[in-house]
Amino acid sequence: MDNQENKKGNSSKHRHRHHHRRKKFWRVFWIIIGLAAVVALFFAGYMYKNLRDASDNMYTPVSKTTKSNKSRSNLDKLLAEKKPINILLLGIDTGAMNRHWKGRTDTIMMLSINPKTETTRITSIPRDMKASLPDYPNVSPIKINSAYTLGGVSETIKTLDKYYSVPIDGYILMNMGGLKKAIDQVGGVTVTSPLTFNNMGYSFVEGKTYHMMGKQALAFAQLRHGDPNQDYGRQERDRRIIVGLLKKSVSPKTLLNKDFLESISTQMQTDLTLSQMYKIGTDYRQATKHEVTDHAQGVSKMINNQKYGQMEVEVVDKKERQRINNEIRQSLEINRINVMDDGEY
Repeated sequence: MDNQENKKGNSSKHRHRHHHRRKKFWRVFWIIIGLAAVVALFFAGYMYKNLRDASDNMYTPVSKTTKSNKSRSNLDKLLAEKKPINILLLGIDTGAMNRHWKGRTDTIMMLSINPKTETTRITSIPRDMKASLPDYPNVSPIKINSAYTLGGVSETIKTLDKYYSVPIDGYILMNMGGLKKAIDQVGGVTVTSPLTFNNMGYSFVEGKTYHMMGKQALAFAQLRHGDPNQDYGRQERDRRIIVGLLKKSVSPKTLLNKDFLESISTQMQTDLTLSQMYKIGTDYRQATKHEVTDHAQGVSKMINNQKYGQMEVEVVDKKERQRINNEIRQSLEINRINVMDDGEY
């Protein structure tokens, strides 16, 4: 009898100790989970702060009040509905971003991004296109790349709307130093050369494909003389570099990479917020599957500028501007409209 009671007592004590150990295990487990969560939140908060600081340094909103934008939904709504968007890409001819001296826009492109058709249309506008700037009639007609020098991104958007009548939903402005760093950060771009030439110590052969890091990519894009197609040849090479960069950079992994954003944050301006960049990276990445490249073709002509005297410009006639309007608006899935008939042409 006593033995049975002793056995029961020992069994009860054993269960009690086992239960106690199990409670202790779960208590320690949840403490570890809690600490891990706190550490994760701390680092997530730290990373987010770094990302936010980098994006805030680039964030520069501008006025985009144009006739084409009046009936257009704002970018947040377009992104929420995964509608096609049109982003203006400007490259300036300074080696590093200088907030006091703006330089000129060497590159003017519109990226019409349609996630439904999985297509991005990249349209180049000649930097030397003859234009009368809406807010600067006293120096007009002049080359369109002076719009940025005189009135910033906003004046460039107004001038593009005047001649092409397409909405601009956002913009990215980058200098040559920023482009070099962006290419280096994504591990280089793969590009096929359209001609044979040498520039800045690099050699390129027509039809040959190269994997280029930033310095070589700039040498490829910035050939000034020797291209039989002159500035239109440079535009084509610019587009090839941008296509290569888009394929590597339009993803959450890159757009939300602290090193990538910090590397370009002092040499880039944009009115895209961090959340908008994230939406583009997640919902529009498939639009890089297919690219269509195009340019507005002009005719060279000497004009007399009332302030600067004789200058050579590219005259893009109404028919060509209408064609560009039609193509971009089709990509954006919005109605075509007639471009204005500028009496200067």
